[in-house]
Amino acid sequence: MTAHDDIRRRHFEALYAASEDPWDVRGSWYERRKRALLLASLGKPRYRSAFEPGCGNGEMSAALAARCERLLACDGAGSALAAARKRLTGVAAAGAVDFAERHLPGGWPRGVLFDLIVISELGYYLDPAALRTLFDLAADSLDADGELVLCHYLHDFDDRASTTAAVHAAADATPGLARVLRHRERDFLLEVWQRSSAAATAGASGGQP
Repeated sequence: MTAHDDIRRRHFEALYAASEDPWDVRGSWYERRKRALLLASLGKPRYRSAFEPGCGNGEMSAALAARCERLLACDGAGSALAAARKRLTGVAAAGAVDFAERHLPGGWPRGVLFDLIVISELGYYLDPAALRTLFDLAADSLDADGELVLCHYLHDFDDRASTTAAVHAAADATPGLARVLRHRERDFLLEVWQRSSAAATAGASGGQP
């Protein structure tokens, strides 16, 4: 972890220590609608194994857990994970959700395959080199029928290391991934990728190219 990464980690630790919902993702209509659109963009009703890096307070995790047999939710801030564990108390107790404190891209879970990876409001904190590593790892971790979902805020803010356009372009340029969905609004960009072979099959059978 670099010194800059540690400063950012401590910043998020303090934010979530002060409030379990510093961006009102639970209550604001913008966040609730964006979450619903992301969930509607998923190509399957159920998933075997999902990974959500940067899970924050677990609001998205709770929605994903309802559609996944297993979910690994991780965050670099322990206080955020504490909020996520609290949010998913019953689900986690049932063994459907695992939590881990991980700093990306170095802490990516290697040697594990997922059929769903959701990276939401996270990529723009990484610089271009880290993004290339992140998406190479994501492509290697996608099962043959897996989906990679990205959703990011479009406007500028102080903590950015990369623009949203650069984040999504890095995913688009990753060998082995083919974009199958793109939804852009004034405030955010939502896109989905599949493994290249799976995307080609979906296109041949009438799916979105």
